[in-house]
Amino acid sequence: MGVGSAGQRHGRADVVIRRAVARDAARLTRLVRTSRAYEGPYAPMVAGYRVGPDYIEAHRVFVAVDDATDQVLGFYALLLDPPELDLMFVADAAQGLGIGRLLATHLREEARDAGLTGVRIVSHPPAEGFYRSIGAEPVGTVRARPPAVMWDRPELLLRTG
Repeated sequence: MGVGSAGQRHGRADVVIRRAVARDAARLTRLVRTSRAYEGPYAPMVAGYRVGPDYIEAHRVFVAVDDATDQVLGFYALLLDPPELDLMFVADAAQGLGIGRLLATHLREEARDAGLTGVRIVSHPPAEGFYRSIGAEPVGTVRARPPAVMWDRPELLLRTG
């Protein structure tokens, strides 16, 4: 492990986590829109979703890529004020390979380096178990807001310490 010009290596020799750049926008948008986690009743939530270059430039967006192929394996977006995980997605083909845990570890480090003691997570209901498995603690429920969000979502806190 170490830090190279492409980004920070985490755990697996073939995965690099780096800051997203504007040219990543189309690939990140495609990852969100095609995620199996948002099939069925959740599909309308991401149908028209877009991760634009402006979003990437305005926020701390980090992408996990295969170092050899530059294939996007996952990404997350950390908002600093207030501290919140805005997005975290792992490509369907990369599910079960530890990419989510690598991103979560990186998220904690980024948040800690920014002086944050915790990060709020409003979870997609099927992802709650993952967030709990990385140490996020339930703190409440965010109620549905039709038509934008049709279901209640778990609210969790991921401490950086």
